[in-house]
Amino acid sequence: MALILHGTVGSPATFRALAALYEKDLHVDFVPVSLANKENKSPHFLSLNPFGQVPVFEHGDLKLFESRAITKYVAEAFADKGTSLVFKDPMKSAIQTVWMEVEAQKFDPASSKLGWELFFKPLFGMTTDEAVVAEFEKKLEPVLDVYEQRLAESKYLGGDSFTLADLHHLPNTYLLMGTKVKSLFDARPHVSAWVSDILSRPAWTKVAVMRPN
Repeated sequence: MALILHGTVGSPATFRALAALYEKDLHVDFVPVSLANKENKSPHFLSLNPFGQVPVFEHGDLKLFESRAITKYVAEAFADKGTSLVFKDPMKSAIQTVWMEVEAQKFDPASSKLGWELFFKPLFGMTTDEAVVAEFEKKLEPVLDVYEQRLAESKYLGGDSFTLADLHHLPNTYLLMGTKVKSLFDARPHVSAWVSDILSRPAWTKVAVMRPN
């Protein structure tokens, strides 16, 4: 059965799903969705995702939205392919899940806001709100402090190997590396080494070349 991903080039959520598919060495038919033309609000797209957001993943009769749900399915459904992105041991899996939740609940809110202000607004010819940037830098710093402590004890956030806990960070981290917020990561040596590691993965490199300039 064909694997189909409906998404938008440059969308962090779309890139998160693609990264998981490429880590698994899977062929995926990518269907571009134009947000500018409101293709995500078309009746057909809304039949796939009633919230009208990208990405949407199809595998036979299965239709999934929400990028983290997609990556989890891909990791589990294709466990024998490519990189093992999840732990089978229940205790290791539980720890991995903790850091997946940390990404979604702690890292993503601040990093997404910073990515919008510092990357996407300039891309769209809009003016960055420096007050908002300062506010969310302060929110990101304590999260990175916790990461620095964790990564001093473990090579990756989820454990001793690269997993979804790390992969989920890739899109926003990549965008922020081209902004002044990079200094927050660089100031923490273990975080900086981890960032260099995960951003250099071949699967992510394949995704990153799609990024709009």
